[in-house]
Amino acid sequence: MSGLDVARSGAVLTLTLDRPDELNALTDALSDALASELEAAASYDDVRVVVLRGAGRAFCAGADISGADAPLELDVRALDRANRIVRAITRLDKPVVAAVQGPAAGVGCSIALACDLAVAAESASFLLAFARIGLMPDGGSSASVAASIGRARAMRMALLAEPLSGRAAYDAGLVSHLADADAFETVVADVVGRLASGAPLAQAATKRAVNAATYAGLDDALERERTGQTILLRTRDAAEGMRAFAERRTPDFEGE
Repeated sequence: MSGLDVARSGAVLTLTLDRPDELNALTDALSDALASELEAAASYDDVRVVVLRGAGRAFCAGADISGADAPLELDVRALDRANRIVRAITRLDKPVVAAVQGPAAGVGCSIALACDLAVAAESASFLLAFARIGLMPDGGSSASVAASIGRARAMRMALLAEPLSGRAAYDAGLVSHLADADAFETVVADVVGRLASGAPLAQAATKRAVNAATYAGLDDALERERTGQTILLRTRDAAEGMRAFAERRTPDFEGE
């Protein structure tokens, strides 16, 4: 089981991360399945918009590092999977909408912010949690966050690992829409419906133009993140950070 639910209704393809007990944390199988579906969506002539969401009370808690062996299993292949997902989202010639309830953390935050529009519930939170475990942002978030809210706020999110609530993210310009719990599904449906009935060629051209203007350095950012993260994953600090996360304690970083 990949942990991805795939549903098609009319012109809408909905991809749901379906590991609610694990806050939809990404496994290798789930990452591969998500990337494959996003890539395949380019060939679906009857699909005009893709919705990405999480089951249960979270959007995505990031990479699954809950196991005792996580420091040994998390390596460059996880980065390549994350980069594949982000590239599939940004290169797809159809709008991708993130419907975010609860936490979007780590690479889950990166994936949500790579989407063209993001509807955040009041319950949503956006967290670049990498610094808490001795790592750096990846999934293109070093580019996407700064492009959305500027260098100073991006540094605050990345260096201090401070979460932004759904409202704070909307006020900062990190997400496109905000809705309270009662209105969330209505707002998502309205945004998706407007996209599905829009002019697909114009939407594709608009997406390409805006991404070219704001994400011109995305591929370079992905490669910088890959290089930096690969080095960090070999450090004692990263191993300590992941162990501390699994053991629910404060890590003791030594700069090694």
